[in-house]
Amino acid sequence: MLAFMTTAYDEPSGIAARGTVLVAAGRGETEAAYERFGRRIAADGYRVRVLPDVTADLEAGFAEAGKLLVDDALPGPRVVVGSDTGALFALTLAARRAPGLDALILAGLPVATPRPASVNLLGWAAEVEARTACPNHQRVLGSGAATPGALLSAQIPTELIGHAGNVALPTLGVHGDADTVSPLAEASAHYPGPVVAITGGRHDVLNDVTHRTVAATIILFLERLRLGADLPVIATVRS
Repeated sequence: MLAFMTTAYDEPSGIAARGTVLVAAGRGETEAAYERFGRRIAADGYRVRVLPDVTADLEAGFAEAGKLLVDDALPGPRVVVGSDTGALFALTLAARRAPGLDALILAGLPVATPRPASVNLLGWAAEVEARTACPNHQRVLGSGAATPGALLSAQIPTELIGHAGNVALPTLGVHGDADTVSPLAEASAHYPGPVVAITGGRHDVLNDVTHRTVAATIILFLERLRLGADLPVIATVRS
């Protein structure tokens, strides 16, 4: 069993933490892929913990997530944000009724269907383009935050497939409408709750050019969750 190194981003000094966000990375990704995301969510008062690609050792990933979700030092509500296979990992945690888990945020949920061999042979540059249009995040990926080829060739563990129907927690989905790895039209049916489609968004929707909009969408969900599991409305548009 692998020992998972969890990266922490805490709320600014002098304010009370508003909750805990556990980020589960996708295929081939390290914690470094979520530094910008972690710092932004933490800046709004949420305590963030980031796990690397859990598919490297699923049981170790489940053990680490389970430990964090019941850690008394981490305030509730406790939410798992998963990207790519991290989203499937989050769904599996919910289906297992993981103690301490209050809600899910799912991004770039992968469609578990065989990929054409021609797709798997694409090079690193094409993989980066499929992941994100953000030049800053492209540089992060190229600096070792992701393993080349993992997104387009790594198999999705069968243990992570088919759990969406067993989730009863509040759930937010965020998916790019330009995602070629997991097209929105196919993926939307696999989300257990509402899905926010991000215009022009690619597969790494948490880290794409619209990352500020996605982060704001997530913060609004978290703020509603703090008011109750029924997600009371905070803001309405009136004409």
